[in-house]
Amino acid sequence: MAVLTARSHQTLVEDVPGPPDQVQAYYVDLTNIADVHPLVVSVRAVARSEPPGGYTQTWRVKDRIPLGPVTLPTTYSARLQVSEDGPVRAEARQFPAVQLNSVVSFDAVPDGTRLTESIEIIAPRPLLGITVRQAVAAHKEMLAGIRRHFAGG
Repeated sequence: MAVLTARSHQTLVEDVPGPPDQVQAYYVDLTNIADVHPLVVSVRAVARSEPPGGYTQTWRVKDRIPLGPVTLPTTYSARLQVSEDGPVRAEARQFPAVQLNSVVSFDAVPDGTRLTESIEIIAPRPLLGITVRQAVAAHKEMLAGIRRHFAGG
């Protein structure tokens, strides 16, 4: 019997007091994200390719997923496609059949960078609600952490 999946689309926005190129460079180095993403325990680069116009970086990520009174460790792959002149695309695949796809833009605004993350979350139907709640909360905190990093605190 196949497990039916469902999907949710979310958009998160954070204004960061830093230039777009520096904010993007910080964001795409997932070793930095381990410092600002509340679920990430560690990150390790595993592969990189450099097609024309950018590069693709694959990472191995260790998370801690809270489920009530217990925390489950999980390890998964995340792949970032970084373009020289466009948004960053990311995909993460996690057990059981959870996918997070995102498109992140870094737009100049008068006080720095508007970081916009458009997220698509796909999960088995029974897990979608909790997966969306945890992912959105974690990514809001991650974006706020990036803002704090560039604000100097």
